Amino acid sequence: MGTAVRLHLTVVAVILFAVTFASVRACPPSDLAALLAIKAALHEPHLGIFNSWTGTDCCHNWHGVSCDPETGRVADINLRGEAEDPIYEKNHRTGYMTGTISPAICRLTRLSSLTISDWKGITGEIPKCITTLPFLRIFDLIGNKISGEIPAGIGRLHRLTVLNFADNLISGPIPTSLTNLSSLMHLDLRNNKISGELPRDFGRLSMLSRALLSRNLIGGTIPSSISQIYRLADLDLSLNQISGPIPATIGKMSVLATLNLDSNKISGRIPPSLLVSGISNLNLSKNFLDGIIPDVFGPRSYFTVIDLSFNKLRGNIPKSIISASYIGHLDLSHNHLCGRIPAGSPFDHLEASSFAYNDCLCGKPLKTC
Repeated sequence: MGTAVRLHLTVVAVILFAVTFASVRACPPSDLAALLAIKAALHEPHLGIFNSWTGTDCCHNWHGVSCDPETGRVADINLRGEAEDPIYEKNHRTGYMTGTISPAICRLTRLSSLTISDWKGITGEIPKCITTLPFLRIFDLIGNKISGEIPAGIGRLHRLTVLNFADNLISGPIPTSLTNLSSLMHLDLRNNKISGELPRDFGRLSMLSRALLSRNLIGGTIPSSISQIYRLADLDLSLNQISGPIPATIGKMSVLATLNLDSNKISGRIPPSLLVSGISNLNLSKNFLDGIIPDVFGPRSYFTVIDLSFNKLRGNIPKSIISASYIGHLDLSHNHLCGRIPAGSPFDHLEASSFAYNDCLCGKPLKTC
């Protein structure tokens, strides 16, 4: 083979490599069209978030867009209205965006992470077709004005690890399919208008570490299956309309550290297991709990906060409470407790407001007996 021929083949090979490499680096036309449709449905008037969304190569220098280096497909959309980014520092303001989330987002079939958060003005519903994105791991829409219901087929997103719809206007029930999300670690639905009951098989979410559902309209009872979630560390069901008793098995969850059930309609007795568990932040205030406070405190009882105020608790403050290893803040006010307040820690650093509005408590820091 002559030198000229070899040189020609080398040039052709270089050109083919360059074309191939460029085609991998630049997102395909279908992804480009989808992104431009998403941009067209949103309006951001102050920061110029979408000014960089120009040209044909959406994989480079498009604000908030990242692509898979091997396939060249769009893998991540990360648009945050509040973030540590020079664009926010330069303008001395957080983001504000209006518009809706276009169903065109469902054409990004290799999408792994979708974050459109804290824009305060985005409205409309979550596109139902979002449940057809098989690689989606992170779905974060916190801090907008999104309404409508959670898509019924949300449980098809088997790779999902983070689901965050907090601080929106989402209504309707929690879809029963949600408990199919076997990889879900973080569930945040706080401050919406979600109604109905928690799925009875909530315990199927075996990888869940945080379940935050406060400030909704959720009713029914607490599913006992929650105690099967071994990794659950933070459970917040406060400010809902939940009724019935607290399952005693919740106090036997080895990882649970925070249990917020305040401002509901929960009734019955306080399970003794809650007071000798690994829970360090326990808030059961503003419910209809009755009976006595279980006299079971001991060295395993370590509380940064324990709030039992605004219930219907009766009897004495249990003497065993002084054997707790630590109690930082204790609130027993607005109950029907009676008798002498035990002396010593933690009562030597608590104020009278922690015991106010009971039937006949006495002793320091209240009046002498």
